[in-house]
Amino acid sequence: MVFFWRFRLWILLSLLVLPSGEGFYLPGSYPHKYLAGDTLSVKVNSLTSIDTEIPYGYYSLPFCKPQEGIKDSAENLGELLMGDRIENSPYRFKMFSNESDILLCRTNPLSTQDFNLLKKRIDEMYQVNLILDNLPAIRYTKKGEYFLRWTGYPVGIRDGDTYYVFNHLRFKVLVHKYEETNVAKVMGTGDASDAIPSLDKSGSGPGWMVVGFEVVPCSFQHDSESIKNLKMYDKYPAKIQCDPTMVGMAIKENQPVVFTYEVSFVESDIKWPSRWDAYLKMEGAKVHWFSILNSLMVIAFLAGIVLVIFLRTVRRDLTRYEELDKEAQAQMNEELSGWKLVVGDVFRAPSHPQLLCVMVGDGVQILGMAVVTILFAALGFMSPASRGTLITGMLFFYMVLGIVAGYIAVRIWKTIRCGDHSGWVSVSWRVACFFPGIAFLILTVLNFLLWGSHSTGAIPVSLFIVLLLLWFCISVPLTLVGGFLGAKAPHIEYPVRTNQIPREIPPQKYPSWLLVLGAGTLPFGTLFIELFFIMSSIWMGRVYYVFGFLFIVLILLVVVCAEVSLVLTYMHLCVEDWKWWWKAFFSSGAVAIYIFLYSVNYLVFDLKSLSGPVSATLYLGYSLFMVIAIMLATGTIGFISSFWFVHYLFSSVKLD
Repeated sequence: MVFFWRFRLWILLSLLVLPSGEGFYLPGSYPHKYLAGDTLSVKVNSLTSIDTEIPYGYYSLPFCKPQEGIKDSAENLGELLMGDRIENSPYRFKMFSNESDILLCRTNPLSTQDFNLLKKRIDEMYQVNLILDNLPAIRYTKKGEYFLRWTGYPVGIRDGDTYYVFNHLRFKVLVHKYEETNVAKVMGTGDASDAIPSLDKSGSGPGWMVVGFEVVPCSFQHDSESIKNLKMYDKYPAKIQCDPTMVGMAIKENQPVVFTYEVSFVESDIKWPSRWDAYLKMEGAKVHWFSILNSLMVIAFLAGIVLVIFLRTVRRDLTRYEELDKEAQAQMNEELSGWKLVVGDVFRAPSHPQLLCVMVGDGVQILGMAVVTILFAALGFMSPASRGTLITGMLFFYMVLGIVAGYIAVRIWKTIRCGDHSGWVSVSWRVACFFPGIAFLILTVLNFLLWGSHSTGAIPVSLFIVLLLLWFCISVPLTLVGGFLGAKAPHIEYPVRTNQIPREIPPQKYPSWLLVLGAGTLPFGTLFIELFFIMSSIWMGRVYYVFGFLFIVLILLVVVCAEVSLVLTYMHLCVEDWKWWWKAFFSSGAVAIYIFLYSVNYLVFDLKSLSGPVSATLYLGYSLFMVIAIMLATGTIGFISSFWFVHYLFSSVKLD
């Protein structure tokens, strides 16, 4: 995996160039040298659409198939979970050999099923995704004075009642001379002055690297009868004029479709480490940077005010309380109300203590996974060039952090029971099964929908078995080991004794759940701008790459969640409400409610074209899965910070 490769000092500099959009070397991704005349093979990925969000296999449509048969490329766990199905294709190039009017194939006459399926995929705006040397095909369209960038090209287009298919592709491959100086500079293995350009032993000159892959789709009316006796890669008998503004190849039932292509090679000044810039420099980048920085400044300002006010209030109360002698304290307790009166109940065990420990344990596991994964991604170890490594890394870190989840959950359980660790096995087992069980249930329901749609996004049965094995053979044992360590660790001793008879909580002016729900607005303020870009990346097919900013937002979110939970816990204690455990958890975890509402808003206003109940159900199902994970992570932040605060607060008070 990418994240196992050697960590080098130069990778820290990538964080400095990341916000500027400059190209940087991707760890574990090395240039491939091609000599003139070497074969370049184009691969195909799943057909995708922002109209349905359901991927389908490329060869589910009547496209040309390679002569050697369809072969799957090696895919990692993350690619399979994302619905990627990378396969070989019949498109073949020769390095630095321009070719035109190349016949690919003449399909069989379209059957009724194939004809209707093609029309349906065109109506649903499906895109064909091609890959050359790990670079997705990029397409440029002009809108006014600007050029828009798209990955892939549409299957076809509809004009009235007539459907046209893009059956001729004009490729442009950008290449750069392969020189050892390039590799020396980016890898840091030597001085550039000592490097010698790599020349072919035959004297044919330096090799070449692919630094760009562009496609222009055209719809051209071919004469299917004139190529009956031609084979794949033969020259088409007539000159093909590719005009992307015109359409000509209308699909008809029981009529074949002829596919052709042309390719040209252009030497480019783009260096290999910068070849992904064309995909990352999407429109609206300046707005993105401004929005993120503006959000960070506003939230940091608000958090500072809350922190200052909060610290001053607590310090004043503690100072006044500690300056009194014992008789004055007793008199003050009789006359005054506030957090000082719940000293004998503040550490009373909460309702459903085992569930709280399980949710906190899973929250620690999810939060740790998010922090480590985003940190590695910010350092460039999980770049867009390495497909699937982000999901694979998340699964790996989640399983490994099971030992931390078990430890935290059991130690809190032991603390609540004042040192009694009996039942730690049950707690550990539930930690290992609670969130993964919810995820398994949601994904299974969604997978049945994808299976019914014959989508490549459906998780194969074999992969389901692999995930179950990873769960029960790695995650569960590690969680039990963590629970064992937590049972052996000393519990956290309470600074005050708990009364046998619980104190009655006075009636409140406002329901406590109202404050808890309202508390989620401030953490949501740190997320909503970044959330838009993340949602666009997932559902609109855009590339998300600003992990450096995301890491900053995550750290800020942790701080704000902690502060909000502290303030609400203090407010509840001041009104003599000693049942703070669950309120502390949900005061920061309530941000998940606003994220889910934002997801619904995004579905209604930004994904207007999303069609069909299956697509909407998939969207809402994945959104529900996401908000449950966020609720557990943010709720854990609030609970742990509040527990520390309450422990510190009552440890600072002089008591008999």
